[in-house]
Amino acid sequence: MDWNVEPLLADPAAWAALVTLIVMEVVLGIDNLIFISILTNKLPEQQRGNARRIGISLALIMRLVLLSTIAFIVGLTAPLIDLGFQGGVDAHGNPEFETAFSWRDLILIAGGIFLVWKATTEIHHSVDATPNDDVFDTTRAVTMNFGAAIVQIIMLDIVFSIDSILTAVGMTEHVPIMVAAVIVAVSVMMLASGPVANFIHKNPTVVMLALGFLLMIGMVLIAEGFGVHVPKGYIYAAMAFSALVESLNMMSRNAAKKRNAAAAAKGEAPHA
Repeated sequence: MDWNVEPLLADPAAWAALVTLIVMEVVLGIDNLIFISILTNKLPEQQRGNARRIGISLALIMRLVLLSTIAFIVGLTAPLIDLGFQGGVDAHGNPEFETAFSWRDLILIAGGIFLVWKATTEIHHSVDATPNDDVFDTTRAVTMNFGAAIVQIIMLDIVFSIDSILTAVGMTEHVPIMVAAVIVAVSVMMLASGPVANFIHKNPTVVMLALGFLLMIGMVLIAEGFGVHVPKGYIYAAMAFSALVESLNMMSRNAAKKRNAAAAAKGEAPHA
């Protein structure tokens, strides 16, 4: 790995690699940001901002620490456990899933299982009515203490940080480019964290959509851990399409509210 900065400043290819890597790191950071936003929204309002800042700062620190031990990170992809049986092959003769697992694979599988469990639990809390009431329980919105939130953020920061750094290693061999891209991407996450968290908090249907995203991301991490590569383009295209549909639903609801408000002002019956 090359740590020399001076030759990169006058190299157009290096700048192109930097821009590409920044975009990639920002896209990969969306998963991390959604998780942090949902988790911190369960805290008391006065603690949410601090929790988001601490969580995203820890994500930056972890990424920089991992970059400083780049040889160790690359070594995480070496096989650690081999189950010793054939995982099956596809039509082209390639393995359908791996039976040899590295530290990276095990970390991805553990992180995916945690994400699936967390998203499923949150979905259950959102749709399960209390035994003594017919409406959804909104009193459980704040059920987590600050320390528990930070611990869970750290656990997922580790998973997303390793995935992020390994992606960077695969795109360039210049560590300064990786460091710059990570700092810019995490800074974007920091700036976007407040608006994203507030938007999710104010729109309950968006919360369910975001939990669905986390559930999908968790399954993708598990698949990646078993050697089944899922193209990220498909994942983010599905997320973008879902977000577009939900945006249209929100616009429809807002238009209906305005029509009903106008009808009420005129003394007319509200529109269906």
